[in-house]
Amino acid sequence: MQLNILKKLDTLIIKAFIGPFIATFFITLFVLVLQFFWLYIDDIVGKGVDAFTVIRLIGDVSATLVPLALPLAVLLSSIMTFGNLGESFELVAIKAAGISLLRFMSPLFILCIGLTYIAFLFNNSIGPVATLKMNTLKYDIIMSKPAFDIREGVFYDKIEGYVIKIGKKDKDDSTIRNVIIYEQNPQGLQDNIIVADKGKMVITPNHRALEFKLENGSIYQEKGDHQTTNTEFMRMGFKEFIKVLDLSSFKLNRTDDSLFRNNYQMLSMRQLNVRIDSLKRDEKEYRDRNVNESKQNLKFARYLDTTGWAKLKTPALSKKTDSFSKLIPHDDRIPVIDRALSQINTLKARLDQPSFLYDTEQTSLHLHQIAWHEKLTLSIACLVMFLIGAPLGSIIRKGGIGMPLIFAVIFFVIFFMLNNFGKKFVKEDVMTPLGGMWLSTYVLTPIGIFLTYKALQDSQLFNKEFYIRLRKKIITLIQPIAMRMRRGRAQ
Repeated sequence: MQLNILKKLDTLIIKAFIGPFIATFFITLFVLVLQFFWLYIDDIVGKGVDAFTVIRLIGDVSATLVPLALPLAVLLSSIMTFGNLGESFELVAIKAAGISLLRFMSPLFILCIGLTYIAFLFNNSIGPVATLKMNTLKYDIIMSKPAFDIREGVFYDKIEGYVIKIGKKDKDDSTIRNVIIYEQNPQGLQDNIIVADKGKMVITPNHRALEFKLENGSIYQEKGDHQTTNTEFMRMGFKEFIKVLDLSSFKLNRTDDSLFRNNYQMLSMRQLNVRIDSLKRDEKEYRDRNVNESKQNLKFARYLDTTGWAKLKTPALSKKTDSFSKLIPHDDRIPVIDRALSQINTLKARLDQPSFLYDTEQTSLHLHQIAWHEKLTLSIACLVMFLIGAPLGSIIRKGGIGMPLIFAVIFFVIFFMLNNFGKKFVKEDVMTPLGGMWLSTYVLTPIGIFLTYKALQDSQLFNKEFYIRLRKKIITLIQPIAMRMRRGRAQ
């Protein structure tokens, strides 16, 4: 009988969680996708991108954002689920039946372990491929020219080699008047100008060329070397003239995925392990090379331990001095200092490039280590957020979307900021990857354990009435003390 009750309770809590989780997951994913397009709206709008390409981009962006959307969805849905159960006094009834909160949370904890595994699969397998596709497509869109759109009275220079001005467009958006086409000669000769009273502007069916069918105009050409004054000016009138402009540069070109595939964001954990080992080996080689360069130019470094310098007991060396140059005879002081400065400048010049390469390799190593640890931290974040959300919902006992959303946003902002701070600290070599990338987990896990303990003790941590009663008790205790102090001052 007890077993059947527990199975029904497990089914109840899972059903109560699945609905809010699916809804919050897609809402969160939608908001994150909107944030992406908000950042790149200027690079995408006005490029004439077709609907299929936009759908592809949305799909790739969504796949890359799934690992970030899962923790927030788990946090919000767990607060909503336990808040709804607490508001309807179902949690009270379950606890009265002798079932602990930990036992009631266990099926959702197991479910969150499955979500953690799914998040890891996205981070390690699907995420790198989606990121590669997204960055390639985003690069193609950004590098493509703006969509073809010539406005009235505006000089249009987006077509390479031409500047076009149209005085007026008719309602059909094809008939044009007072047309000026300035053509720059690619051979470095004089430029040409075409002027026409009216005409028609159409794009060829294959969208590769822009065709102007002009009427009643003139063509102005200047022949000869433009660097001299010995040129010939020509003017030709026409009743009808067709000018074709190439639009191949407006086409969205597809870049090969191999352009970005070696980026650290596009690699799985196995590939990152190989790359990290290679970068550590290169870093050691640069460091050893710098040490060897120093020894070759600073020769005393090779014999410093064998000269017996510390054992010398000459008066000049045993007396205290605040400058090494005072130990050198006055006549030899300037040549010695000049030679030392020359050696130091030579060494600095020889170490500049190896030092730059060493810093580059070290930065690349940190970025690869960040990517390796991030695949784990974003996955574990699902469990951490559940440890915070489930007890928090049972404490606040408020369902709906209002109060749970406020707490979810607060804790997710804390998680997001700690995660970004950890990345920054690792990049700047302030913290190790194990310390910086797991910073949010180190901070939020104790908070989740503390909230779980408070929920097991039926804490009034977020109960408004509890704080009102506490305030009244404090005032009651303080009032007699305040009265005694006033009496003492009066006396």
